[in-house]
Parts: sequence; structure tokens; C-alpha cells
Amino acid sequence: MSTPFNHRPLGITVVTVTLVLDQLIKYAVTYPLALKSRAGEGIDLLPIFRLRWLENRGVSMGFFHAETDMMRWALVGMTILIATGVAVWMWREKARQDVFALSLVLGGAIGNIIDRVRLGYVIDYADLHFGEWRPFLIFNLADAAITIGVLILLARALLLREKSAKTETSN
Repeated sequence: MSTPFNHRPLGITVVTVTLVLDQLIKYAVTYPLALKSRAGEGIDLLPIFRLRWLENRGVSMGFFHAETDMMRWALVGMTILIATGVAVWMWREKARQDVFALSLVLGGAIGNIIDRVRLGYVIDYADLHFGEWRPFLIFNLADAAITIGVLILLARALLLREKSAKTETSN
């Protein structure tokens, strides 16, 4: 029989790997690749994917743009509170898949918090585009990890709820 908290090492590992990769890539686009000095041009990696520099002073999809230091620190405080809630949830969670998803969210959140504290903005660099059409705003690895984690949680919640409802109706 497994203990309810045996997935903590997985969660800590995924948080750490997500955070380290996020910060390493942000370092690479800031210094060796010097994206900021390339203005809006960036570096084409594929016909549909370019590295471009963007200083994101807001949160997801540009909402809550922090134009003053007070707004910046309010965003930092808000995201720290959310990250703390996710960490507590992850620590208490019993389902391995949910621990994995929550750790992606937490690792990404911490990566973006570090940027906002250190720089006053979050470094975004990933520009997926199909011609002029962009299905997403410019993002970073932390944003992708948060999005994937949330999608896993939502999919599991919807699928498990539907599965449990079918089980209840068949009894």
C-alpha cells in the first residue's frame, strides 16, 4: 500500500527542473543571444517559431499591466500567494498526475516571480506564428509549464468527474 504523500519527490524534482530550465533559457536569450539588442527582429529558429525579446510587465495574456512600482510589488505579492497555495495543494495531493501538473504550475510561477522581483518584468521570448497569425502572445518556458499544468488539472478534473458520474449512475 502506498502512502498518500509518496509523490513529493516527483513534485520537488519537476518544480526544480522547470525552474532551472526556465532561468537558463532566459539567461541565454538575455546574454549570449542578446535578443534585447536585436530590436523586434529576433532569431528565426523555424518558419513558424522565432525568438523575440519582450518585457512582460503584466500577467497572463498581458492582463494587469504593472505600470508603477506599487503595482509591480502587488503583482509579486499576488503571485507569491497563488504559488504558496499551489505549493500547499501539491504537498497535500495524493494523485501522482495532479502532483506533476501542480509542480509544473509552481515551477513556472516561481520562474516568473524571480524575473519580476529581479527585473521588474518577466522575460518572454517564444513567438509561435503562422504567417502573421499568432495563436499565442509571446511567452516563455514558465508560461508554457503553467499552461500545460493547468490543462492537465482541468482535463483530469473533467474526465474523472465524468467517469465518477458514470460509475454512480450504473450502481
